[in-house]
Amino acid sequence: MNESLNAADLSVPAQKIPDAPQYGQATLSEILPSAATALGVPGFSNALGLQPTKRVVVIMVDGLGWNQIKSHVGHAPFLRSLFAEGRKLGTGFPSTTATSLSSLATGVTPGEHGMLGYDVVDPARRRVVNQLGGWPSDLNPEAWQTRPTVFEKVAEHGIHVATVSIPMFAKSALTRASLRGPKFVAANQPLARARATHTVFESQRNALVYTYFNELDKTGHKFGVDSSQWRDTLEELDYVIKSLVSRLPEETTVLITGDHGMVDVPESQRIDYSRYPELVDGVELTSGEPRGVQLTFAPGTDETSRLKVKHAWHKEFGSKAWILTRQEAIDRGYFGPITPEHEARLGDLMILAAESIAFYDGRRVAPMAFEMVGQHGSLTSGERYVPLLVHRTK
Repeated sequence: MNESLNAADLSVPAQKIPDAPQYGQATLSEILPSAATALGVPGFSNALGLQPTKRVVVIMVDGLGWNQIKSHVGHAPFLRSLFAEGRKLGTGFPSTTATSLSSLATGVTPGEHGMLGYDVVDPARRRVVNQLGGWPSDLNPEAWQTRPTVFEKVAEHGIHVATVSIPMFAKSALTRASLRGPKFVAANQPLARARATHTVFESQRNALVYTYFNELDKTGHKFGVDSSQWRDTLEELDYVIKSLVSRLPEETTVLITGDHGMVDVPESQRIDYSRYPELVDGVELTSGEPRGVQLTFAPGTDETSRLKVKHAWHKEFGSKAWILTRQEAIDRGYFGPITPEHEARLGDLMILAAESIAFYDGRRVAPMAFEMVGQHGSLTSGERYVPLLVHRTK
């Protein structure tokens, strides 16, 4: 069996498969190196052209995509005041929190830092690792993600570095793997995080502060981005961010961004693909995200069997998803430069949603996972682009 024999069965999405992210030019990986340069730290590239400054605060609004803020900017008057001069950045791939925050913090591509999705394969133990909340006790985060963070390098030059975030993240595996370096300042409520950010700058002449808000992401997952609840949360965060910025000292550069956008998936399009035996024949591990499924075949699965599964996906869902082998995705540059060690964490076959659809392995996920409305992880513009809004205090 070969690809050409079944060309008639290969339906393809109406949307052309997107190009790779603009690594090195306009992605999340360029934010902190540019900020470090603006702070006078040598050894970094200022790809975003930030002006010299004494202080930087990076405000990360989890779930704030470019398309979403553009469509709802009337609900965020402060962000709207910055939007006209803002720019669109890519998240990198996959468009998901563990990958995006790692790209932001390390300043390198996903292929280089290796945090390649929500769920990834641990090839040494043939198991799936959830990089947000399912780290096994025998897996050391510092050994899993070995690249130094920009935070660590900035701190070495005598600049105070702090993270202001939710208490539960202080010692999380993701923090230890990819966000290590800053002094952690815990604050539960959004206004408390704004006040804590002010407090850091009151005592530090030169500082880099990373302030994290996850409220918009949680609301989007539960209710969708096209919901009154999402708009209400955006309005509340706009007020909090305006309050935060208005009290910052002079010569502070404010960088407001997100880690991914979202698309709403109707209940009828949340598919349990494990009910289709031909889609999982020979598959040992399922990983990735519902909009970016990764399938790992059992050792010894021959090429003909793998192609049968790929063709089965094309036949069933090829009009709604881009279906690529791991090598095809790597060759397209989706992960940027990638090491052999990190390449082994990827699935053999990738199902990337092009339409409003999501794919679940019902054998592995909890039933409540199917209740998620707003989702991300694929290559559509609604997921892969985020804003960079810049403000400089006088």
